[in-house]
Amino acid sequence: MAYVIAEPCIGTKDTACVDACPVDCIHPKKDETPYGEQEQLFIDPVECIDCGACVPVCPVSAIFAADDLPEKWAHFADKNSGFFGR
Repeated sequence: MAYVIAEPCIGTKDTACVDACPVDCIHPKKDETPYGEQEQLFIDPVECIDCGACVPVCPVSAIFAADDLPEKWAHFADKNSGFFGR
């Protein structure tokens, strides 16, 4: 069960979650080319180790365990994995 970044991240793109992640699964980072092109950050569902370190540092409460993702944002699971071509 990976974590998913949902709608509250759109337009915010706070990278506190990137800094908290121990396995480098949240992208794009500020220094990566697609950062300015994306409206939100994404979690790679394959690389995510389900540690939850990103959840408490998100200032807009945009990160959810896949099983706890609100139904209204269910499509964000595909949006996150799609960013990584998965």
